[in-house]
Amino acid sequence: MSNNLVWLKKILASITICRLLNIAIVNISYVASIVFGRSMQKGKPISISIEPTTACNLSCPECPSGLKKFSRKTGFISDATIDNIISQFAKQLMYVTFYFQGEPLLHPKFVEYVRKLKSKNLIVSTSTNAHKLTKENNENIICSGLDRLIISLDGTDSETYLKYRKGGDFNLVISNIENFIECRKRLKSKSPFVELQFIVFKHNEHQIDEIKRYGKKLGVDSVSIKTAQLYEFEEGNELMPGLIKYSRYKKQADGKYRIKSKLPNKCYRSWSGNVITWDGNVVPCCFDKDADYIFGNIISDDYSKINKSKEYNNFRNQILKDRSKIDICRNCTEGL
Repeated sequence: MSNNLVWLKKILASITICRLLNIAIVNISYVASIVFGRSMQKGKPISISIEPTTACNLSCPECPSGLKKFSRKTGFISDATIDNIISQFAKQLMYVTFYFQGEPLLHPKFVEYVRKLKSKNLIVSTSTNAHKLTKENNENIICSGLDRLIISLDGTDSETYLKYRKGGDFNLVISNIENFIECRKRLKSKSPFVELQFIVFKHNEHQIDEIKRYGKKLGVDSVSIKTAQLYEFEEGNELMPGLIKYSRYKKQADGKYRIKSKLPNKCYRSWSGNVITWDGNVVPCCFDKDADYIFGNIISDDYSKINKSKEYNNFRNQILKDRSKIDICRNCTEGL
């Protein structure tokens, strides 16, 4: 069965009348907002990202979690927060990315929480650096019902890999991937769909073709090539790839680099979903890594009130008016 058919089956299996109605309401409100030039948000998120933890075992140079440069605290999501999210969202929600910042497999209740989310017939994915994807964890992760597992592998040899994944162990990651694929075969499970993700930098762009072959050798379901988000880019960055196709940034006539996105004054993501941090804060999207735009807290506030709040509507109105005025949008790939 092709990958597209597998995902189509998962989507169809998760559809309910309530979710279909919510999708229609969200999309109608999004189109109406664009037409009338002001936020007319209705419905609840179709997809959300939930942050298990901000803790991480690596020190990647362009990651605030790995570098411990957050202004917000490091912590782990609690039972109460997960249960609160499920009670407020599950009827309308379809897709959960159980990851934001940090390494999700560091959470001791990762599998338990995936099971809870899956019990509500939600599609659930996560992203990992695979150091904690151990033989002891494999069977539990597979049997949890997790639908998609993204594994970061930014090099096909240890030297290249360690130039970005500081503190990592290339050989351990490869061994863990092989063991996971073998365990999935042994259990005769089609889930989770395993995607190898390769972020392109200057030091590894020569391995783009090689990582595709390597993915087939490892037995993963797909290999995705991802452009790198860089925080310091206007003057250039030593991590920036030379291949323009794989760079988010382009040199301008004034010698400065700018993101290639045209930044249209619209953003479907701000109508269809958001992020909930480990401590319950509701922020707009995955580009708000340090949670600078907090619209409320799911633990103390009802989401319907958060969604209609002055702060959230002002944010959406600014998107419709001039998205370039929002700092997190200026480094966003929407529109690329």
